[in-house]
Amino acid sequence: MASDSKGLEEGTSLPVYDDAKSMPGEMEGVDAETHRGLRSRHIQFLALGGCIGTGLFVGSGQTLSTVGPAPLLMGYIAMSTVVYFVMNVLGEMTTYLPVRGVSVPYLINRFTEPSLGFAVGYNYWYSFSMLLASEVTAAGLIVEYWPSSVSVGVWIAIVLVVILFLNIVAVSWYGEAEFWFASLKIIAIIGLIILGVVLFFGGGPNHDRLGFRYWQHPGAFKEPYLVSNINTSRFLAFWTALIKSGFSFIFSPELITTAAGEAIAPRRNIPKATNRFIYRLFAFYVLGSLVIGVTVAYNDKHLLQGVASGGSGAGASPFVIGIQNAGISGLNHVINAAILISAWSAGNSWVYAGSRTLYSLAREGQAPKFFTRCTKNGVPYAAVLVTWAIGLLSFLNLSSSGANVFYWFTNITTVGGFISWVLVGVAYLPWGTYYFMLIVGVLAITNGYTVFFPGAFTASDFLVSYIVFAIFFALYFGHKIWYRTPWMVPAADIDIFSGKEEIDRLCEFDEERVPRNWLERVWWWIA
Repeated sequence: MASDSKGLEEGTSLPVYDDAKSMPGEMEGVDAETHRGLRSRHIQFLALGGCIGTGLFVGSGQTLSTVGPAPLLMGYIAMSTVVYFVMNVLGEMTTYLPVRGVSVPYLINRFTEPSLGFAVGYNYWYSFSMLLASEVTAAGLIVEYWPSSVSVGVWIAIVLVVILFLNIVAVSWYGEAEFWFASLKIIAIIGLIILGVVLFFGGGPNHDRLGFRYWQHPGAFKEPYLVSNINTSRFLAFWTALIKSGFSFIFSPELITTAAGEAIAPRRNIPKATNRFIYRLFAFYVLGSLVIGVTVAYNDKHLLQGVASGGSGAGASPFVIGIQNAGISGLNHVINAAILISAWSAGNSWVYAGSRTLYSLAREGQAPKFFTRCTKNGVPYAAVLVTWAIGLLSFLNLSSSGANVFYWFTNITTVGGFISWVLVGVAYLPWGTYYFMLIVGVLAITNGYTVFFPGAFTASDFLVSYIVFAIFFALYFGHKIWYRTPWMVPAADIDIFSGKEEIDRLCEFDEERVPRNWLERVWWWIA
């Protein structure tokens, strides 16, 4: 099997598969295969595990201090509508072909052309790897909220070792761990939303009714922002919040697609996970950002101190600051523990996603075949180890100069995610995709727009915002020149049937279980 023009039959523009055994996802000559060990509840919580991380619990504080509560809320609402379309597009393609080794790059490769699949595949892989390092570093800094003489490097090492263990044993172990991690995060965010309502109406220890006080003083917008004109300033504040909200959402919808090849009853469980992911995401992020704006002012001194100190630790979390301001003793430590679990869980998800992306690339002949090797439990151990090893970059943060280099790595991933979402739309192209392709495309181009304002330009900030374009196009044109692939496979030649028969047989006798009582019915609706 091949995924480029050197492996194509003459006169065709797509790979030709002789039989079901040689179709994508069923490569011969591999020591072992991945196993379908992820159940419905695992699949439904995987994407939330990656999405509810330090972006919501900590990163939202930086956005609040930069633009104010109204742009923060509007940014999350607008980005939620984009994610709605991205998730539905991926959910539909994945449900149709949840073959072994499926990934977003696999779908783009199959429904567009090989060079795009190659470029976006490595874009996903290095982004997932960098996000792992980012979350692990955040976990180490969050632990420092509790005074200790232990070096942050020790905590980073512990987090990395546990993540490796959960990903190397068996996929069911990873799924089970992520289910409970995500469950704790969901409980935490629901609790914080309820707490926000209580404080809004004055139910805190000091009985101080907050209402929308901080939306009035110091205000809903931090003004002036970048320019003196009020209307332009407010629009730019919203646009900045929309860009920053992408940091929290990016790559999360892809986790469901990545897990589909190891899912039990994928035709039933993927649509269920897709639909529930969307409304949970909307509720948690929109209501969570509203709570942040109600409980913390954008000029709060503790918030500004936390952001100034680096903005990655729990000291910058608006949830922790809001609890401290309300005079609720002890709860800040509980929330800090929840934030730590969130970072740990997100890092765990990125190792899984990165390793399966590399595994998928290897199955398509776009990465060394070595990465298709699996343990008897169905874990692609070579792909896991290499992806996990990138997480060792988190130790760069033990030095100030290393932290600056690491800042580059972690920030280029968001633009890479925006580029990937545009290509997801290209692979699908119904009417809804034009909406999110336009929005995401403009976000990618304007990601670093603030550097072009007078006196704000620096070479480092410009490169952080736009170097990913150079990386992506180098991969794309390098592959296209080397393999001489077509610019785009004609729609009539796209292979939409290979692998479908196998999935049809897999799901033919799948029957959805019926809940035995009301308690089980409620639990199944939640999970």
